Amino acid sequence: MRIGELSRRTGVPARLLRHDEEQGLLTPDRAENGYRDYGESAVRDVQQIRGLLDSGLSTEMIRAILPFLSGPGEILLPSVCLTDETAALLQAHIDRIQARIDCLARNRDRLSACLAAVRPASGVDGESVSA
Repeated sequence: MRIGELSRRTGVPARLLRHDEEQGLLTPDRAENGYRDYGESAVRDVQQIRGLLDSGLSTEMIRAILPFLSGPGEILLPSVCLTDETAALLQAHIDRIQARIDCLARNRDRLSACLAAVRPASGVDGESVSA
């Protein structure tokens, strides 16, 4: 399929698909006329790449792990393929994710405390309780 069809099927603009190719994340075949030719698996690949980007992974990290991802929830990464550099990238990202989770949990707790302080006490049925 050509880039326009891949764009329509994935909802990803052709400009971003070209960018993914420049970053080494997509590798389409080229027809004799130079047009990009994507296989059917490119739809899944693009969806996976976009999901990884949305989760905050860098293109560098995606490029390092993409060959070992066979689908959602499936990782085919033999331990001999995990270089020290890739392991460090993954650990750094895990640490950043955990820091964001911790920050979000703190903010949630603070907002809940503020809401509890300004919201009138409620009974079981949602009616205000008077003392």
